[in-house]
Amino acid sequence: MADGCAITGVGSYVPERVLTNADLEKIVDTTDDWITSRTGIRERRTAAEYEYTSTMGIAAARIALKRAGVEAANLDLIIVATITPDMPFPATACIVQQELGAVRAAAFDLEAACTGFLYALEIGRQFIDNGTYQNVLIIGAEKLSSIIDWKDRNTCVLFGDGAGAAVLQRRADSRGVLATRLGSDGGKADILAMPGGGC
Repeated sequence: MADGCAITGVGSYVPERVLTNADLEKIVDTTDDWITSRTGIRERRTAAEYEYTSTMGIAAARIALKRAGVEAANLDLIIVATITPDMPFPATACIVQQELGAVRAAAFDLEAACTGFLYALEIGRQFIDNGTYQNVLIIGAEKLSSIIDWKDRNTCVLFGDGAGAAVLQRRADSRGVLATRLGSDGGKADILAMPGGGC
């Protein structure tokens, strides 16, 4: 096996506040049975006012870095996958970079909704495999409770808040990320959408 990109540490963060299906029954026309039979979801976490996409991402990142044995100052790149950034700009990744002390890391956000973390993984892998970077931090973080339509039972039952992070590194003789294939179907974009400022 050749050198390759390996996931060397992972971390996660979920808010303390739990929103159960029984809680949703009180605010929208639904039942626990209706939600569970269609989605398998029984509860989700929702962030407190003081919890932002960045703070959840930072918490997950700190765990991943510790497990990987990597100092934030040695990171080359930070990618944050989110559709609920703290603000339109600067990138949430820049806020993460500052808080972690990753002073030499490039940092950017990407927006790919549910698949964002997988896109971040593939981009990070390519940077490592082509020799550009050695240590990459990827984060998937969302505060979807801030944009959910709590009157729409078809969507409000699906989403919660939280973050996951992974450290990617070049490793000798690593099985690592063996293969990926990404794809999208833009023809279905209107099924679940939120208008932005460019409309």
